[in-house]
Amino acid sequence: MIATLMDGKAIAAEVADDLQRQIAQLKSEQDLQPGLSVVLVGEDPASQVYVRNKSRLAEKIGLHSTQHNLPEDVHEDRLIQLLQTLNEDPTVHGILVQLPLPAHIDADKILRLINPEKDVDGFHPINVGLLNSGLTDQALIPCTPAGCVRLIKKQLGNTLSGLEAVVIGRSNIVGKPVAQLLLQENCTTTIVHSRTKNIEHHIGRADILVACLGRPRFVKGDWIKPGATIIDVGINRIDAPEKGPGKTRLVGDVDFDSAVFVAGAITPVPGGVGPMTIAMLMQNVVTAALRQSKLS
Repeated sequence: MIATLMDGKAIAAEVADDLQRQIAQLKSEQDLQPGLSVVLVGEDPASQVYVRNKSRLAEKIGLHSTQHNLPEDVHEDRLIQLLQTLNEDPTVHGILVQLPLPAHIDADKILRLINPEKDVDGFHPINVGLLNSGLTDQALIPCTPAGCVRLIKKQLGNTLSGLEAVVIGRSNIVGKPVAQLLLQENCTTTIVHSRTKNIEHHIGRADILVACLGRPRFVKGDWIKPGATIIDVGINRIDAPEKGPGKTRLVGDVDFDSAVFVAGAITPVPGGVGPMTIAMLMQNVVTAALRQSKLS
């Protein structure tokens, strides 16, 4: 048996097409164009790629997207002033501060200063609290966890009740929120991490496995329950001497080459979760615009 490859690019394109239709309708019927402002501090190459991809998709589907580039050594007060301006701007419905920020800036402080109604990353403590309370209809949900659940439902259907879900990793960005979302889908949900004993035992019970710990090819194929649905969030760059001297390639947290013969379905790396993250960000911007405009 070879696992079904879960094509994140194709599913993200479906989300984008749906959003494009919604935005066109909002423009024509409500004179409303959802707006996203992205703040990029410094010149981190990976961050620049992410921001460029977000801006490209925003333009394609009809969002109004602006980008604010600040130098690496910007004073924290200048960044705070910019956020205050964006919070007060009625044409800006979503604000995203690209992480990581330089070491001299307190990232937690900055994220707390974003209006939670415009916090399209879903990182503000108010949105975290709403999610943990099960009030997902009021929260803005972190984009990668939302994309993971969308992929799982695309594969398994909308009813996940009673399935065993195991999340590897406990970060505030992916691990904890995706576990909360799976709990709210009535999965029996376990979080495992670097201190978990007999981690293979827990992984072997999972009907749904979400790997987000940041260790290349950590999960081996013989740990996995046959037929399990595997969501690999990891993006790790490793040496690839077979491609030539100094060459590298991307791999996930799951050993794809062995897992693909055991799992029922698995996301590739790249091309799995990554495109879904950007699509769900766009979804959050539209959701935020509707709520701020008191539209259903």
